[in-house]
Amino acid sequence: MFAFRLAAALAVLTTVAVDPAVAQPQSAVPPATIYGTWMNPYKSVAVRTGPCGERLCGWIVWANQEAQDDAREGGTPKLIGTALLENYRAEKPGSWSGTVFVPDMNRRFYSIIQQVGPDQMKVKGCILGGLLCKSQLWHRIADVPHA
Repeated sequence: MFAFRLAAALAVLTTVAVDPAVAQPQSAVPPATIYGTWMNPYKSVAVRTGPCGERLCGWIVWANQEAQDDAREGGTPKLIGTALLENYRAEKPGSWSGTVFVPDMNRRFYSIIQQVGPDQMKVKGCILGGLLCKSQLWHRIADVPHA
């Protein structure tokens, strides 16, 4: 049951985009190519990634109504503006580790982000110390959807 909820939560994550205007001042830790707005594979959330101190973070800048309703039911009353990707530190070129927030569960999990191309990043969320993980491929978008 828990694994199912984590998978569902990761599905919500991939639909989030972060607005660079929300991001903090520039930091030298992650390469600029990871900064931008990303859409999850379900096209339900958009997240804008950017620096937060010396780390990488991502904030939800758009979510469809279903994702907002699921988050509210899970205990996250306001989805847009929520930090989804928290305190990722560079591990090696193109790879960061941090914490992913799953709004519809109102929980945080260990996570790894890997940039697999200029317009694709893989977001992995894990439980049980990394023994059980689920990945999603997010795509860079130029504009936040209008809904």
